[in-house]
Amino acid sequence: MPSAANELNEATGSSQAKEEVVDEEMTGGEFEFDGEIDPNKIQILPGASEDGTAASFRILKEDHTIGNALRYMIMKNPDVEFCGYSIPHPSEAAVNIRIQTYGDITAIQALEKGLDDLMDLCDHIESEFRKEVEAGDYSTVEP
Repeated sequence: MPSAANELNEATGSSQAKEEVVDEEMTGGEFEFDGEIDPNKIQILPGASEDGTAASFRILKEDHTIGNALRYMIMKNPDVEFCGYSIPHPSEAAVNIRIQTYGDITAIQALEKGLDDLMDLCDHIESEFRKEVEAGDYSTVEP
């Protein structure tokens, strides 16, 4: 089964299967990214359209948290006609996402934009949260 990461690497001309990435903002916090990207994390499922405007993807080791958030971000794209997700089985840690576009972009491009937009949103939320915590202008309420 071809992976979307490999497909994206082929589309962008990158031959690296794994990239080492270090997010400088995250190294000082509690979470540290180990620098490796799993090239099989996202797979393209059989049944994609010939023109690339419709495809299904499987994201491994994820659940409703990423499925619904990603579906929402992808549907905000005006070039996307349909996006839905499902969990194949409750005991299986995977999310299937189906994307259909109007034809101006491919389903892979829509997925990539959705992932970028979701990452930007998470970065913004983290930034605003850290700003408020550093400002210290809050109070705690004991239960």
